[in-house]
Amino acid sequence: DVQLQASGGGLVQAGGSLRLSCAASGFTFDDHTLGWFRQAPGKEREEVSCINSDDGTTYYTGSVQGRFTISSDIAKKTWYLQMNNLTPEDTAVYYCAVGFTDWGKECRRYGMNSWGKGTQVTVSS
Repeated sequence: DVQLQASGGGLVQAGGSLRLSCAASGFTFDDHTLGWFRQAPGKEREEVSCINSDDGTTYYTGSVQGRFTISSDIAKKTWYLQMNNLTPEDTAVYYCAVGFTDWGKECRRYGMNSWGKGTQVTVSS
């Protein structure tokens, strides 16, 4: 079974940094889309960033461009989201997800096939 375990969330002041990790098991990376999504209270889950497991192609939503960096470690079957210069608007539950088909390459919710449980990120002002 595919399992994704997200970790690294916490409480941080505005301007601070956090690094999220997503440890995967139950599948082998093979041209898959590894993603991070977030859901703030009262809002829909939105895409944050994705990376292709094979060629490293990345996508970032506009609001995190230049502040967040996604990366992956194939050997550890883990991907990361380095979040710098955090703002209160980044407060949300962050979810990692994997897309096994070409639909995932658009880095949208509908393209993801498996999800991990979320990790809370809270940014205080």
